Amino acid sequence: MTTLLKRFLSRKPRAAHLTFTVYTRAGCCCCHKALELLQEHRARWDYAIEEVDVDCDPELAARYGTEIPVVLLGGKVRFRGKVNPALLDRLLTAEVRDCSGSADRAGGES
Repeated sequence: MTTLLKRFLSRKPRAAHLTFTVYTRAGCCCCHKALELLQEHRARWDYAIEEVDVDCDPELAARYGTEIPVVLLGGKVRFRGKVNPALLDRLLTAEVRDCSGSADRAGGES
């Protein structure tokens, strides 16, 4: 029984279906911190990170200007300026729960 409990508690949450898009700028310390935090969490949650330099696209530079870093998930802005680690954990937990609940419901209907 202890082995089963250990396996259950040590299971890695799967968020491989998620991709965070991070709008950044070269030399931005806030961007560096946001990416570092996302990379640390990625070790546990297993999601993808896409980094986009806003200065490579004048439209993006105009849209996000001084609000960077801007972090999107599913095309929706989730963080601006700073990534809050507690809110990131809550967001990931909800996304994984929603995905697994959808999969369970889809499997139960067949």
